[in-house]
Amino acid sequence: MSKVSGKTHSGSQGTHHANQSNPNNPAHTAAMNNHSNQCNPNNSAYHSSRGSSPSGSAAKPSSGGKK
Repeated sequence: MSKVSGKTHSGSQGTHHANQSNPNNPAHTAAMNNHSNQCNPNNSAYHSSRGSSPSGSAAKPSSGGKK
């Protein structure tokens, strides 16, 4: 098995990456909250991460209710 080079991140990038992996660090909490929001269709971040708008925002035409 070949060894992976340790030069994939600069010093500050490596620190940031490590912070996101540490559950005791606020960067980890922020990353997890952002991930959860992007997976939740009831959250605006879900739609903005997909480049769309919520489907419930437009008025829907009636489908023939009581007359």
